[in-house]
Amino acid sequence: MVTKVHMEALSPTMEEGQLVQWLKSEGDEISSGDILAEIETDKATMELVARGDGILRKIFLDAGGVSVVGAVIAVIAAADEDISDIEGSSDGNGTQQALSEESSTGTEPVAPEEPEAATTPAITADTQGTGSVKASPLARRLATEMGVDLLTIKGSGPGGRVVKRDLEGAKTAVSKAAATTTWTPEENEYEDLPTSQMRKSIAKRLVTSIGPVPTFYLTVEVDMNRVIGARESMNNMLEEDGYRISVNDIVLKAVAAALRQHPNCNAQWHDSFVRRFNAVHLGVAVAIDEGLITPVIRNAHAKGIMQIAAEVRELAGRARTKKLMPDEYTGSTFSVSNLGMFGIQEFTAIINPPEAGILAVGGIEETPLVVNGEVKVCPRMRITMSCDHRVIDGAQGARFLATLKSMLEEPTAILL
Repeated sequence: MVTKVHMEALSPTMEEGQLVQWLKSEGDEISSGDILAEIETDKATMELVARGDGILRKIFLDAGGVSVVGAVIAVIAAADEDISDIEGSSDGNGTQQALSEESSTGTEPVAPEEPEAATTPAITADTQGTGSVKASPLARRLATEMGVDLLTIKGSGPGGRVVKRDLEGAKTAVSKAAATTTWTPEENEYEDLPTSQMRKSIAKRLVTSIGPVPTFYLTVEVDMNRVIGARESMNNMLEEDGYRISVNDIVLKAVAAALRQHPNCNAQWHDSFVRRFNAVHLGVAVAIDEGLITPVIRNAHAKGIMQIAAEVRELAGRARTKKLMPDEYTGSTFSVSNLGMFGIQEFTAIINPPEAGILAVGGIEETPLVVNGEVKVCPRMRITMSCDHRVIDGAQGARFLATLKSMLEEPTAILL
């Protein structure tokens, strides 16, 4: 029985996939469930499994090729079955065709030859008054300004003397030569990098957010003195076990606790209705080479700081190796992006639809403040919430941030 191998939708938002590598070759015996290839989706690298038994008779899409979801990229069949009428699809953008043509010739694409630069005569006029060139003083000055060699000019004045009108023709020739000299980039001046599936997905998601979503921003500054103290105490207790708690872990726990008190911020916009969540599934932005991905901490409101810390590290590690499963980066109800470790003091993050909010966390700074009439230096952190105004009103967002601020300034409140 002939089995067509399709480019499958290996993530909920996948529209096309790039074939990283085939793990089977043409002629190999295949059993249903065997791993055929690795596919790069818009979020991670996933395994493509066989849906039938037989021999891998034909591969249409080579490694590195891109194909739309649903396209036939290979055929599994018995050795005596006719597959001549099956047409495979490379991709909708001509990528595979271009790769195949390059590989078949065994040569690199040849860049077009650069046009030869037009040249102008050098200045070799007799400037020492030797008399080798007969020219009026005005003609000599014009020739110097234009960069024209008087020896190349035929004079029309008495005795072949070069005069002003003779330079008019030369001026036109110089202008034409300059016009034909086109700028071309130097070798290695730039490079074109292929767009990864993840970067394409990010671009599409951003277009659906920053334009259509009516976004406003709220910023508060938090005294982080007690969070720093609590972190040091916890790490001292955990030192023997090899665990470490970060400030970001405490922030995530506080965000989850605050969202439980303000469910209007833990919501999604769905055109005809607003979906408000009781559980907090927290998306945590992780930077990787191809862009950004947000692994999800499920039921973050019900987990302790140590558990959140362990999950964040484990998910972030697999995100960087592109080994996350679709259910590990989808379904978040609110997201947090922290750039404090990069020295960023304050920024605004872009909402990930259909979520109604995202929190941008800046770095901790030692800031001079007036406290009871005295100047003191305190560790301060700015957090900015991006709000979808269709779901969150200004007062609702402000109350959420007030709760979050109080929890961070008194961390024991997170446990209540």
